[in-house]
Amino acid sequence: MTRFVDKTVLVTGGGGAIGSAAARRFAQEGAKVAVLDLDAGRAETIASTIGDKAIAITADVTDEAAVEEAVAKVERVFGRLDAVFNNAGISGKVAPVHELPTQDWDDIVRIKLRSMFLVLKASVKAMIAAGVEGSIVNMGSSMAGWDVLAGGAGYASTKHGVVGLTRVAALDVAPYGIRVNAICPGVIETTLGVPAADKAQYLAGVQRFADRIPLRRIGQPEDVAAAVAFLASDDARHVTGVDWLIDGGQTLQSWANAPEAAAFPNLRRTR
Repeated sequence: MTRFVDKTVLVTGGGGAIGSAAARRFAQEGAKVAVLDLDAGRAETIASTIGDKAIAITADVTDEAAVEEAVAKVERVFGRLDAVFNNAGISGKVAPVHELPTQDWDDIVRIKLRSMFLVLKASVKAMIAAGVEGSIVNMGSSMAGWDVLAGGAGYASTKHGVVGLTRVAALDVAPYGIRVNAICPGVIETTLGVPAADKAQYLAGVQRFADRIPLRRIGQPEDVAAAVAFLASDDARHVTGVDWLIDGGQTLQSWANAPEAAAFPNLRRTR
């Protein structure tokens, strides 16, 4: 497909598994791609694998000035900005709400929600100034925005926050022909999605998740990249303000329809 020929796309968190898969997908469809990551080495590596249609940008997406300069650099190098995959973030500390340190809460909100706002704001301002009817896809809302994640007070709160931000932004910028959507991945086969100490534990974790997902497979970064490319493309020109779940049916399960221990583990604890 050639949906992004003559278009420029910015991917934040572009050095990670999902970000790099999206950057490659956009490039395969003809886009010029700016790969932004806090880790300069990762950004350079991904950009180099794409070739002369890509540049690497190192920036802290929680820093407003750095984000504005990154967007300005994309416009200087490529002449325009047509689409953004607003993807950078962290999982954060998992702890019961009464045990979660306030500093960890602040870090999660700063990196997962503030950064989304800053990238969205700077990108929209650039598109409006240039008269570009662009598209922004937020990686704000994983399945934690649809389900309850024990110990994930900070993580889930930011996910719900990004859904609200996405919907309001979509309404605010619709008069300019700009679309804003969010994707909500379930468990994806990355080291962030399946944390583990070694390869054996990682493979066991992948299989455990696959066994709990109705489609009986764990999501791949390319699955998310395909959805992002669709939402960013003109194929989705009448789609805005949505939060699109990509989880293989994982959130369809509950105790009522899948009571087996392998599908719904007993989480009750004794003192």
